[in-house]
Amino acid sequence: MITKEEIAEKYKIIQDEICQALEKLDGVSVFVEENWQREGGGGGRTRVIQHGDILEKGGVNFSAVHGQLPAPIKKAFGVDEEQFFATGVSIVIHPNNPWVPIIHMNIRYFELNDEIRWFGGGIDLTPHYVIDEDARYFHSELKRVCDQYSPNFYTEFKTWADNYFYIKHREETRGIGGIFYDKLNAQKAGISMEEIFNFSCDLGRLFPKVYTELVNRNRGKSYTEAEKNWQLLRRGRYVEFNLVYDAGTKFGLETNGRIESILMSLPEQANWFYNFQTAAGSKEEQTLSLLKKGVNWAQQ
Repeated sequence: MITKEEIAEKYKIIQDEICQALEKLDGVSVFVEENWQREGGGGGRTRVIQHGDILEKGGVNFSAVHGQLPAPIKKAFGVDEEQFFATGVSIVIHPNNPWVPIIHMNIRYFELNDEIRWFGGGIDLTPHYVIDEDARYFHSELKRVCDQYSPNFYTEFKTWADNYFYIKHREETRGIGGIFYDKLNAQKAGISMEEIFNFSCDLGRLFPKVYTELVNRNRGKSYTEAEKNWQLLRRGRYVEFNLVYDAGTKFGLETNGRIESILMSLPEQANWFYNFQTAAGSKEEQTLSLLKKGVNWAQQ
């Protein structure tokens, strides 16, 4: 049986690999690392890159925390256990160029005891402007990895992402989705815990491949002030989701996590325009029309 220590160590390696790939992709900025300790047990490595050629702000965080399970989390999980262990890697990248998408990834492991343990995570994409061929590429790559482990993973996890990354008060999805899964164990997945762990690692290692491809497709595109303003408005939607609905943000706050690391997902700048309306037939209107659940990008 794979141990929590082995999982944490592999996730640290994946954090290293992703940071190296992103520094190479940007070509200007490098990550600044902060090591932190959590009061109550454990800690992590926060790595942030800012003011780059491509990456306006990005974070690649690793954490491995343990200790007393807070009462609100016990209630949410429906468990009576007192002690927990959780480890994972979490990434959010906000680019400078409006034609380059925001991307998020998270792989994580949670354990209460030898019987109650699971994996969670996923990757999703939030373009400021939805580009059909980029969306198809992104989802096809996710499906390829999922299909290596189960013919059901992509369909199930894509639907889960559509439902999870949904801004209810706006009636729109945060982006074009991706895949999302939680509390995945051998019984639910139909594969061993070791295979689920390998699946999570493959997702982590898919991240630099797909994001490098998407950045390189769009990094040279020029943009107008109006397109930049649209980017800032879309970032505002991203902030709304993360502060109102995101389970990881809530878990971090409930377990006394490090605030700077938890809020790393927020952009350096975002705007809210009062009663903004897209022009009929515009690319902004087209993007909004695609921020819906159930778009079958992998089959288009």
